[in-house]
Amino acid sequence: MTAAPDRTLDLTILSTSDIHGHIIPKHYANHLPQEAGLAKIATLVERERARGGPVLWIDNGDLIQGTPLAYYQARIAPDRANPLIAAMNELQVDAAAIGNHEFNYGLDHLRRAVGESQFPWLAANIVDAASGEPVFGKPYFVRELEGGVRVAVLGLCTPYIPNWENPSHIAGLGFLDAVETAKRWVAKLRDEERADVVVVTYHGGFERDLETGEQTETPTDENQGYALCRDVPGIDVLLTGHQHRTIAGVRVNGVVVSQPGHRGENVAKVSLQLELREGRGWAVAGGSSELLSVAGVEADERVLQLVDEAERLTQSWLDTPMGRVEGDMVVRDPMEVRLGDSPLIEFINKVQMDISGARISNTALFAEDSPGIPSNVTMRDIVSNYIYPNTLKVIRISGQDMRDALELSASYFARSDGSGSTGTGDWEGGDSGAAYWRGRAVEEEVDEGGAAYWRGRVAVNPKFLTPKPQPYNYDMWEGISYVLDIRRPEGDRVVQLDFEGEPVRMDAEYDVVMNNYRSGGGGNYLMFKDKPVVRDIPTDVSELIADYILRRGTIEATLDRNWKVVW
Repeated sequence: MTAAPDRTLDLTILSTSDIHGHIIPKHYANHLPQEAGLAKIATLVERERARGGPVLWIDNGDLIQGTPLAYYQARIAPDRANPLIAAMNELQVDAAAIGNHEFNYGLDHLRRAVGESQFPWLAANIVDAASGEPVFGKPYFVRELEGGVRVAVLGLCTPYIPNWENPSHIAGLGFLDAVETAKRWVAKLRDEERADVVVVTYHGGFERDLETGEQTETPTDENQGYALCRDVPGIDVLLTGHQHRTIAGVRVNGVVVSQPGHRGENVAKVSLQLELREGRGWAVAGGSSELLSVAGVEADERVLQLVDEAERLTQSWLDTPMGRVEGDMVVRDPMEVRLGDSPLIEFINKVQMDISGARISNTALFAEDSPGIPSNVTMRDIVSNYIYPNTLKVIRISGQDMRDALELSASYFARSDGSGSTGTGDWEGGDSGAAYWRGRAVEEEVDEGGAAYWRGRVAVNPKFLTPKPQPYNYDMWEGISYVLDIRRPEGDRVVQLDFEGEPVRMDAEYDVVMNNYRSGGGGNYLMFKDKPVVRDIPTDVSELIADYILRRGTIEATLDRNWKVVW
């Protein structure tokens, strides 16, 4: 018979993740309201604190990059106090994990942010390459609560960062395996720090189905959440992020897990019931997780006022005139853009080619809400389309690498009827270079901007939608001519591939300009990883685009229709 507890205690652990610079609950592209941001998160956190009992709030990383506000602070006004850190200080967050996007503006920027913080940053597996010691302060912290309960929080980050990040931004750092690192430190927390509760905040996600344990993504060390729960004894709670998923109400191998999405749309709340038993100390008797949405929640006025000046300066900068566009670069349908050459994508590729000197370029439409560029161009329009602080690299690849990359991009598409069959009717090209069905009874024909295609016949492959949408991993190329026939099986969809009027030779070498994320193999484009770097251009692409427009004053929307998708 189990003895009744001498005492009980309820502990609440709140986590945010992948805030990505969002404080104000408005869209930067159009000023419309947005159910997101730290100002709304603050209201939820204060509600939980007001309930009484111990509350810990841990941010899971990817905090200081992702909005024009964050960009302005990092690139335009780096000597000003970081508004994101100021907000977190004011709200008294207990700790933050280092996320992969924390490195996007370089180590000096990250170190300044850490230095301004009144809370610890945790990353046990990010170490000095020479000494092997954790770089960002202590890898964990211990909080002693009422009754002597000792709660330890260990920080980990995905070690896959060197596959994406500009090498100069992580110079001198080592990134250790998260699972092996956790084994070492969790044992220390239990044995030496006498922790009654061990929480791991891990800026990474899950590589397996949480119920079945089946592998759900390409085996790498990018996401190791499932392995942490399965292979590391002594973890009570695993707070995750990075994948932008919403996860609650789940346990993995007895470990309470959560993930709160991104942009500050939710707070993940873990509720633990602790019991003190005679001669055995405190232990976790029960636990659960849930998500608290910011939808309908009022923004905290303290936060709005705290960042008001930084926000006003950012908005003024965003409205800086850049130049004019002759023609149409507006995005009306992102699927249309991905089915055939578009003026916006052609323009970005031409900028990359002009700056780098390369004759071949690729880029992506990064988000479904990319608006395109209107006639009167401001900085707001540029950063609303090129949303990442990427730089450029020219790398030397083979013709086979090029074909393999195009096949990977072609796998972005799935036939929405699921049949994979060609059906009946003739394939014809639309005005934009897109292909569409004629003579087939389907729901609706769409004609926007001169491009015609049948809505409902093309869908996004689920592997580009889970664990999070990945529109940024579908590339479109300039400088080559190609056709993707997505009626064909994956891996055999490139039916034409030419360079300067001749078929691309599989054994020949070609210099291609692309962003640093892709050149490092990001998005599973491993054919680009470790290729010779012909030229490194360390300036942010959004700055390069702005400078290109400023120098010309007026740019022309062009369309050479060098590629199309047949479906």
